[in-house]
Amino acid sequence: MDTVASWLRRFAADPRQRLWFRPAFYCTLAVLLVGVAYISDGLGDMPGIPGVTAGTIEKLLTVISSTMLAVATFAVSSMLAAYSAATTNTSPRTFKLVLADDISQSALSSFIGAFIFAVIGLISVRVHDFAPSGRFVLFILTLGIFVWVIATFVRWVDRIARLGRMGSTLSKTETAARDALNERVRQPALGGVPVAPGSTPDGAPVSSADRIGFVRHIEIAALQELAEAADARIRIAALPGAFVSPGDPLAYVSPAGAVGEEKLCATFEIGAERSFLNDPYYGLTVLSEIGARALSPGINDAGTAVGVICTLHRLIWAWAAQTLAAEGAPPRCDRVQVPLLDVAEIFDHAFTAIARDGAGVVEVMERLQRTFLAFQAIGHPAVARAARQHAASALERARRATGLPDDLARVEALARRVGAAAPR
Repeated sequence: MDTVASWLRRFAADPRQRLWFRPAFYCTLAVLLVGVAYISDGLGDMPGIPGVTAGTIEKLLTVISSTMLAVATFAVSSMLAAYSAATTNTSPRTFKLVLADDISQSALSSFIGAFIFAVIGLISVRVHDFAPSGRFVLFILTLGIFVWVIATFVRWVDRIARLGRMGSTLSKTETAARDALNERVRQPALGGVPVAPGSTPDGAPVSSADRIGFVRHIEIAALQELAEAADARIRIAALPGAFVSPGDPLAYVSPAGAVGEEKLCATFEIGAERSFLNDPYYGLTVLSEIGARALSPGINDAGTAVGVICTLHRLIWAWAAQTLAAEGAPPRCDRVQVPLLDVAEIFDHAFTAIARDGAGVVEVMERLQRTFLAFQAIGHPAVARAARQHAASALERARRATGLPDDLARVEALARRVGAAAPR
């Protein structure tokens, strides 16, 4: 069951994905700014303050109020078009990443906040007789809002021209995947005791009684507290990204029954959608989807697929290199065992779909084989082994799909260098 603390943690994790949050904050700020004018109005006359008439302020506020609502409406329509382009041209799973664009959210929030400020300011000027100090402060605030809106609009026009385009969406997806992988470099076992993926767990399984969905987050620290209180050991069975249903084990507890099922299940956040934040496989999967979609007959964009392969190459290389260089820190939660990332799964999520849909495209097959060849030099045995396996699989797909012998020969020559080619 969800707790208030868990809800607050999820909200604070990425408020950018809640489109209402920033406009609401800016509207509140607009109301407070008008309140500043009221407060300064009570300070009395101040010597040296330029005389500003209420009519001047009213005209400025009228200009802002009459234009900002239309500009905000235009901003919403432009953002919706960008969201649609992102989901149509790349993958529907990228929607949340495009939605979280900081500049677009700030621009929309600024336009709405300026409109609210202007309306409340107009009402205040017409119903309240401000002293010279109050009028001057309101005038300065109005000019500041005016300059801020213009600067925001100029910056936003440059961003909206790119938002939702293939390059921008690819970059956002790569960043999300890199952040998740870097987090697993920093905490390979999420703060727990690392165990090899696929190893046999000890203890009794504990499953979710009534929840079906993807594991989005695990409260490892809360599991540690439960294990310490019961003098038990807990082995995680369902990492973030895993799909679970009643009967599927979330964790194994030793000794059996030491930790209550309800308390243990409460530490797992399960939702209808996967999350980029804690699931490194998800970012790789979405990138692979983008590459596979580019190879569909209706799009036939091999260049994008090659670009995605290069992106996956960068991500996996950086993760593997940092993993080799990382020094093992003592686990913060020594009673919770967490499987490490599975290199075979990383390669499956990253390359299988592209190798399948691009089997007959020699440019894609060559780039895949060159990527697998590069992984042989990184010095990571598991990565090199997975690369050879996928090189062999990709070569077999190419043999079944490639029509020209010359094209196939180029792919086979690269596969031999990887160590994956075998006689037909």
